[in-house]
Amino acid sequence: MIDQARNAAEQLRSTSLTERLAELEILQARIRDDQEMLVERIMAETGKTRTDALVSEIMGSLDYLHWLHGAAGKVLADEKAPTPIALMGKQSQIWHEPWGVVLVITPWNYPFHIALTALAPAFAAGNAVILKPSEHTPLKGVFEALFDGLPLLQSAVQIAYGDGDMAQTLIAGRPDRICFTGSARTGRRILAQAAPLLIPVDLELGGKDAMLVFEDVNIPRTVAGALWGALTNAGQSCTSVERLYVQRSIHDAFVSALRTSMDALVVNQGDAGDADIGAMTTEFQCDIVAAQLEDAREKGASVYGGGRVPGTRLLRPALVTAVTPEMRLMQEETFGPVIVVESFEDEAQAVALANGAPFGLSASVWSKDLERARRVARALRVGAVSINNVMLTEGNPALPFGGVGESGYGRVKGAEGLRGMTRSKAVLIDKQSGKLEANWYPYTRSKYQLFGDLIRGLFGRGPGALLRFARAGLKLESVAQKPREGL
Repeated sequence: MIDQARNAAEQLRSTSLTERLAELEILQARIRDDQEMLVERIMAETGKTRTDALVSEIMGSLDYLHWLHGAAGKVLADEKAPTPIALMGKQSQIWHEPWGVVLVITPWNYPFHIALTALAPAFAAGNAVILKPSEHTPLKGVFEALFDGLPLLQSAVQIAYGDGDMAQTLIAGRPDRICFTGSARTGRRILAQAAPLLIPVDLELGGKDAMLVFEDVNIPRTVAGALWGALTNAGQSCTSVERLYVQRSIHDAFVSALRTSMDALVVNQGDAGDADIGAMTTEFQCDIVAAQLEDAREKGASVYGGGRVPGTRLLRPALVTAVTPEMRLMQEETFGPVIVVESFEDEAQAVALANGAPFGLSASVWSKDLERARRVARALRVGAVSINNVMLTEGNPALPFGGVGESGYGRVKGAEGLRGMTRSKAVLIDKQSGKLEANWYPYTRSKYQLFGDLIRGLFGRGPGALLRFARAGLKLESVAQKPREGL
């Protein structure tokens, strides 16, 4: 599979960005036209609600492809770089070239969107791609059908189905770059295998995202944002609101409103577009969430709601208060429909609480005082911040996505993510002539003295500095064309 990908990468070198974008434009149209079929398939494998599948998976993917089509030409174009005066007459450029073979390993929570937004920029940049989807949501045959009749995509993108052993085999084949989205535990294993092979790795490893709510907010709107931010996709999002910090003066009223609104949510699977929370994707994740909630109860937390619908993977949303730092809910990522609420006194404490987790993917800050909101946002140790909204940075494909700390490193989406699918090549262009460079051999005493004068002029101060530089430069050029003194 790696050999086939390397051959495809070589063939892509002879194609233009225009040709590659043309196929991605056809792919975009197919996704748009086949959206209901895709939604049904995603719902069947993940348990998502119909609206979650349509908006987060399909609409988000189409939005990204639309951005990519308009931005790739500028982002991937050769760049002019400034050339210092000491290299006068030469041109400096930066070229953005493909890595070759990019291995993309994707998770089960957004199997279509995350795969698409990784393979599309890699392909647009001229790379061959091997996609290893999660064995829990492989969407087998979906991308192959979408690529049918698109020769460049069919050749450049291969799908490798399997579990972790398959991923290890692919890494052992030495792809040129790895893009992984998933758990921190698996990310560390991938990094350990890739490091001795010197394969660069982008890691998006999940989060423990904080939502900071100050006392001047509109409570009904902010409650609605908190509910969606915590419970969308049944809470199975790396940027879900997992720690909701509310200023003490409005804490009780906010929690009361949360409980009332949460009780009105519809939990169902296989819906027609009228359910709010769908099923958990995997059985083991149901067990993890149940264990985290039980641990919180045993350690004194108050848990409102929760529980499992018998015979299903549907979990009712849970609202947890009176938490303490040693609880698993506060230490581990919680991939499920759980809202944890704490209070804070002031801005400084809010920032300290938010930055207290080892994760740092994204966060949100809510306040009518935008100056305060911006100040707090700058203080947060995360890769993205939404102000007076939640999980919204992911909604703009022009913005980079990625975290800090145990949330990983590297960026996808935006110009930074697209450039990440390339490696830069520094290029300096000179004219072909018989003129020798002053810094070439032979070294002579007169050259040494003139270089000293050149440095003092180039980096000196005062009106005479530039003149000294020019004089030394002209003399150096003249001396450089002569043979070594005494020969």
